[in-house]
Amino acid sequence: MAYENLYLPEQTTIGGRYLIGNVISANGDGVTYMAFDTERKSTVEIREFLPDTICIRKEGSPHLLIKQDKKVFFETCLNSFLDMWRKLARMRGLSALILVIDIIEENNTAYAVCEHMEGTVTLRDYLLSANEGYITWEEARILFMPVLSTLSTLHSAGIIHRGISPNTLLVGPDNKIRIGGFSIPECRNVNTGIAAEIFAGYAPVEQFGVKAPSGPWTDIYAFAAVLYRSLIGTTPIDSTERMTNDRMMIPAKFAEQIPAYVINALINALQIMPEDRTKTVEQFREELSASPTAAIAADYEPEPVSAPVTNAEPLTVSTPSAPAKQKKSAEQVKKDNLNLALKAGGIAAGAVLLIFIILCLTVLRGHFGSGGGEDTSEGPTLNPDVTVSVPTFTGRTYASISSQKSYFTDFTIVKKEEYSKDVNRGYVISQSIEAGKEVPQGTEIEIVVSIGVEQIEMIDVSGKTFDEAKAMLEAAGFENVGKVTKTNDGSHTSNTVEGSRQTVGELYDKTEKITLIVFSEAETTTAAPEEG
Repeated sequence: MAYENLYLPEQTTIGGRYLIGNVISANGDGVTYMAFDTERKSTVEIREFLPDTICIRKEGSPHLLIKQDKKVFFETCLNSFLDMWRKLARMRGLSALILVIDIIEENNTAYAVCEHMEGTVTLRDYLLSANEGYITWEEARILFMPVLSTLSTLHSAGIIHRGISPNTLLVGPDNKIRIGGFSIPECRNVNTGIAAEIFAGYAPVEQFGVKAPSGPWTDIYAFAAVLYRSLIGTTPIDSTERMTNDRMMIPAKFAEQIPAYVINALINALQIMPEDRTKTVEQFREELSASPTAAIAADYEPEPVSAPVTNAEPLTVSTPSAPAKQKKSAEQVKKDNLNLALKAGGIAAGAVLLIFIILCLTVLRGHFGSGGGEDTSEGPTLNPDVTVSVPTFTGRTYASISSQKSYFTDFTIVKKEEYSKDVNRGYVISQSIEAGKEVPQGTEIEIVVSIGVEQIEMIDVSGKTFDEAKAMLEAAGFENVGKVTKTNDGSHTSNTVEGSRQTVGELYDKTEKITLIVFSEAETTTAAPEEG
């Protein structure tokens, strides 16, 4: 059977309202269709979970048939698909995400319905349309920096993209980037049982079977590789090749143009092994923004060499043996950066730079404090006769607030955490004193921070009737319990629960739809009457 026969025929109706159109794209975990919303009279895009290696679809039927020995794996992957898209559906209002409108379970699979943005192109096409095939840092800064906030929110929700590339970042007519191309983890790693879609040059080594953990740093590598491509005009060398022969460099003409702190951020984010790489989006953003710490470290740039590099040393700026260095001007830094390698030339060179950075950070601590979290050092004496204006905390991340030392010197901030269905984890729900009000210095302000939707442990309800199981789950705290029916061969009591699409013992958001698998009425046949 031809692969395209797996796809839904045009004019198929999904969810009673969405009319399927042509295929836009497909990969190992599914296919994306153009579609029409007959209720809202608008064009949408629909992602169907359709892992072609473990299921088939008979011609003329929309229902998927799962290979007998792959049913458990299919259910696991389907749950992963639903979990990811339900989380994305709750992330409304994020500028770098396309809105998820609906999630539908039917045809023995699931569908995610998303808005369609006319005039959107891939970042790849956007860059190819540029005169030189690349853009300046100033253009890239405006384009990329807003995306980091959304990426951080995804990570807080437990979503690691694993597929960030010029093909999955979309540039809208408003000249803003949206993150697209979401797939389940099994589709973004090799040897999982689903055809892997991995973008060479942008995927780090942990996606190629190297025994190393995935995490936010996986997306940071890919994001940095995309930024490298945007600034340099060429695809980065594949991470697996870099493990044995790391020739990745910034050509001379670009090293003269790109700020030293941006080069430093790329160096840290493009480390080959995860343990050496930038760990969080916040850290990466800080380095790209030339924060006080990053700026001072970047102000002293050791003289580079372009010697071959080994895979034993962490990625950094290399320095030759030479007398003690002195601070250089920005112009001299640029002149010295002509052959900047993205890897250290040797242990001694790295040690020299490390010692210098440690000295810089020590000086910084003396001037600026720890720079993160609530300040526990002795601050200035508070003067209740001095009034200060209350900032807007609501709607911001607590991480961004805690990085501002002035807030903790002007106010006594008390953090309170609450579950929230509407506010993403880590964001401030409310503040006890309204923004703009003048209060005495040192006034206590309570900030309520979201810890996301309350999670509940899935309980075993197999063998119960659907009504009994639903009552038990609702008593446990789940708010949305539904069912799908399973054909009964006569060996099961009708309306009893075989199991659920959720795993017993795992935690799920209380608002998540819990789907029970319930046996239908047993099929019966009526004997034909005897003749005569």
